[in-house]
Parts: sequence; structure tokens; C-alpha cells
Amino acid sequence: MIYKDFQDLKLSALGMGAMRLPVFDGDDSRIDEAAAKEMVAYAMEQGVNYYDTAWGYHDGNSELVMGSALKEYPRDRFYLATKFPGYDLSNMTKVEEIFEKQLQKCQVEYFDFYLFHNVCEMNVDAYLDEKYGIYDYLMKQRANGRIRHLGFSAHGSYDVMERFLEKYGKSMEFCQIQLNYLDWSFQDAKAKVELLKKYRIPVWVMEPLRGGRLANLTEEEEAGLKAMRPKEKIPAWAFRFLQSIPEVTVVLSGMSNMEQIKENIQTFQEEKPLSEEEMKSLLAMADEMVRKIVLPCTACHYCMSHCPRGLDIPTLLAFYNEHCFTNGGFIAPMALSSYPKDKLPSVCIGCRSCEAVCPQRIRISEAMADFAEKLNQTE
Repeated sequence: MIYKDFQDLKLSALGMGAMRLPVFDGDDSRIDEAAAKEMVAYAMEQGVNYYDTAWGYHDGNSELVMGSALKEYPRDRFYLATKFPGYDLSNMTKVEEIFEKQLQKCQVEYFDFYLFHNVCEMNVDAYLDEKYGIYDYLMKQRANGRIRHLGFSAHGSYDVMERFLEKYGKSMEFCQIQLNYLDWSFQDAKAKVELLKKYRIPVWVMEPLRGGRLANLTEEEEAGLKAMRPKEKIPAWAFRFLQSIPEVTVVLSGMSNMEQIKENIQTFQEEKPLSEEEMKSLLAMADEMVRKIVLPCTACHYCMSHCPRGLDIPTLLAFYNEHCFTNGGFIAPMALSSYPKDKLPSVCIGCRSCEAVCPQRIRISEAMADFAEKLNQTE
């Protein structure tokens, strides 16, 4: 197992994420605890020492199962991470209640790593609002040793992350972002890494395989990668990409079965970063994967001056592209939940004034109508 230095700790470069544990009959709330414990045992045996869970994973049962699995091992053999569930605004007044309950569920006296969960457009104002006392409470727990290291995770935009860091950046020790070779450009993950580098905050990675998408490529895509590294397995390319980014410390993978955990641990037996040519080819392939699905908006903003409803069309199209590529998902609905009702795609009147000045000739009115329909389908 590869280990990375973090302050005075040696962390396994591969961490076990507990968001996609094995379940019964496809029911996310019914974890197969025996299978999960078997996976944890194998991970421990192979040197994985970082385990990541959260209040809401598996309908609240992930913390319970991970707590039960890890209690069988000496406390100094593993590092446990969980998060304050600010993705639900009703939790903002309950930080103490939730934190105490999490310690009980995980059967520990302290958390090695604790995060503000999912800083995004929907909750950044609440996270920054001192009336809730979330930051003060978590800093107090860090001071008394019940949190050893404090950080945050983010699915929000660069601007959202920047706002959060401007206020709390000096206290953040690590940050967990969605990072993979597809999102390097698509979600502007490269800029987010640079932002964290500016604050000297190391990167924790979530969604390294983009929910499994990067483990299941087309025959043409696979052939291109095999031509460069014939013996490298397809999922390993996503991890080799991350091994090529110096700012990355821990890569979390939400593994669902023993086959996945064995394969990923094998990949992390050694570092094989990409060459400059391999990196160029991989990112070009990622761009082509995106191009086949998304609209080619360049955010020139010509459209906005011609929209009678004052819609932020480039931002809406970026969310539309994410929603279409992911075939749904939570990112776009979550972000748009913070928007005023008169700025949502559903208020587009289809006048096509924006289309008359669009250099890319995007059928914006049709995209807005389709987006509004898709969002209604996911509500």
C-alpha cells in the first residue's frame, strides 16, 4: 500500500468510502453487514487505514455499520472520518446533537477527520452564518481532541469554495472534492485544486471513477488506453491520473464488493503516474466523452444581454450539461434550489432572442424547456 504524509500521520493513499457498501435487494438502507465487515477486514489486512462515512449515507446506517466493523480493531490502527450534514438545512441548528449522536453510532470517543459536508450553492450562506454556531462548535471539539483534523467537502462551484475559504480557510486542514480525469475540465476541478493549493490545503478525492462511469468505457475508448498501457486495467487509469497530481493525498473509493476492493488495493500497491503524453491523450479522450453529450457553451455571455427574463444562461447551461451527462444526479437540483424562482430555467419564454446572438448556435430555448422538464421529473 502506498502511504502519503499528512502532518505527522501516514495515511493510506486509498481510503475506503462507505457510501456504496453492499446491500440487500438493491435497497440502499439495508446494508449487508457481514459482507461489509469482510471488506473492512480485507482492507485492514492490506494496509488501508482511512475510512470515510457520513450521517446520511445508506439512509443513516453507514455510520452504524462502520462503527461496528471498526470496533474490532485497535483504535490506533485506523483513521475514521465523518461529516456534519449541512446538505440538509434543517440540521443547521443541531450541530451538537448530531455530533454527539455520531460518536455513539460510530462507537468512538473522537473522530480523526471531520468535515463540513458538501459545501455548495444551497448551504454556503448558512454555513457562513455565525448564528448557527457550527464553525465555533467544531473548532471547540477540535481544541478538546474530539476532532483531530477539521476540513470540508465541496460539490459547489469554484466561487462557492472561494467564499467558504475566505472565511474559514485558515482553519481548514484538508478538502474533499470531486476529482477525476473527466471533471478536470468539465467541472473545472483543475481550478479548484489550484485554489486549495493557494491555501496550502491538501486534496482528498471523491468520485475518482465518476460513479463507475470511468470503469465502463466504450470499446473505442478502451482501445485507446490499451494502446498506451496494454497491461493496465481500465479503472486503474482513473487512479493513475490522480497519482499524477501532487496535491492529492487520499483517494476515496466507494467500493461495493470484494472484487472491487481487491482490484483497487492492487492498483495502489505502487505509483505509476502518467507521462506527459499519456496525460494529454487521457484528457483529450475525456473532452471527447463530454463533447458527445453536452452543449458547447463557451460562457461568452452574449445571450444574457438579450434575455428579457434576465436569466444567467451560461450557468444554467453548465448545470444542464452536468445533469445530462450524469443522466440525472443531485448536483444541478441541489445548486438550483438556492436560485430565486424567477431565475430558473422554467421561466424561459422561448423568445429565442438569446439564440440570435449565440456564436455557438445553441438552441437555448429548447435546452431550457428540456431542463425544466428533467428537473420536474427528479423532484
